[in-house]
Amino acid sequence: MYKRILIPVDFTDKNLAALDQVYQLAKWGHGSVTLLHIIEKVQNIPRKELKQFYQTLERNARMKMNQYAKTFAKHSVPVTEKILYGKRAEEIVRCAVEEDTDLIVVSSHKVDVTQGWGTLSYKVAILSPCPVLLVK
Repeated sequence: MYKRILIPVDFTDKNLAALDQVYQLAKWGHGSVTLLHIIEKVQNIPRKELKQFYQTLERNARMKMNQYAKTFAKHSVPVTEKILYGKRAEEIVRCAVEEDTDLIVVSSHKVDVTQGWGTLSYKVAILSPCPVLLVK
């Protein structure tokens, strides 16, 4: 069973189904969960120039992640919250490696292949060193 589960969250409604799957997997397998949110940097503008902007994004993300984490903690599922800066696919995979993750659970949606295969879920699935569960 999966002992270390990583779930990237962007706080959209599509995350709710993935969070439910993670909760079930972690509860049954006595695993731990890492909630991960990536804040993408604005290109070509030094981070210090947008310090207040990033602080607001991070503060809002922490509040929302705390709400998600309460559901896991309420049922004795160990949960860690991480906020990283960078490109989403790269940071998700990097975090999975660093955390020795057994499973990444990614929210997904219907893909229009005429627009290309560049979705986040596709990139993570291709680059991941561990299994990836896509939840629609």
